[in-house]
Amino acid sequence: MRAIWTGAIGFGLVNIPVKIYSATKSSSLDLDMLDRKDKANIKYKRVNENTGKEVKWDNIVKGFLLNDQYIVLEDSDFEEASPEKNKMINLHSFVKIDEIDSIYFDTPYYLEPQKGGEKAYQLLRKALEKSKTAGLGSFVMRNVEYLSVVKPHDDLILLNKIRFEEEIRPTEELRLPSNIRIKKEEMDMALQLIKQHSHPFDISKYKNEYTSELLKIIKQKAKGKHTSIRKINVENTKSTDLLNKLKASLA
Repeated sequence: MRAIWTGAIGFGLVNIPVKIYSATKSSSLDLDMLDRKDKANIKYKRVNENTGKEVKWDNIVKGFLLNDQYIVLEDSDFEEASPEKNKMINLHSFVKIDEIDSIYFDTPYYLEPQKGGEKAYQLLRKALEKSKTAGLGSFVMRNVEYLSVVKPHDDLILLNKIRFEEEIRPTEELRLPSNIRIKKEEMDMALQLIKQHSHPFDISKYKNEYTSELLKIIKQKAKGKHTSIRKINVENTKSTDLLNKLKASLA
């Protein structure tokens, strides 16, 4: 694995040198875009909107449109915006992890101690484990500020990026049901159905079945075989059928 960020965790006056590694990888197939005519790869070019000519990476800069005028930002401007957050994850508070709604959670990362930081790293991990808390902090990676929580996970410290409140969309525009009467019999059966299918969480039981099925189709097509399309009609349950469907589910 290759580190994607190098810096330190600030724990009071203790600075723990760490590296950040991505904790996840995609389980979907890597598909290329091709020209249907000759199966040639489709390539993207960075083109100047005015001249139509391709622009080299060295000549590409980032800019922000302000009052109909682009303000160009250099690497030094990104560093100057918050120099400490480019190199530090300051844990400014500690919270109970179950107090954070799942809607805020984003990408997970592994934290690895750098040389000389092993003892402080282990102290923080064990302290978080004993207190059953997570450290809340923020840092800058690739010119973007992220809010994050760090928490113990097995023998390491896991960092989870979490979303800012301003990034969560409001729900006012959704047409949600209200004043709908649920019969006691319907609720009892729904609870019974949940209880009947309740098991301890075991992530190893779940695989990316869609990718596996798609790979089978690819291998069949490579042999010149064509698969038949399975038509599935989803029948939505009407309010009048709800009780009967619940009974059938339990049976």
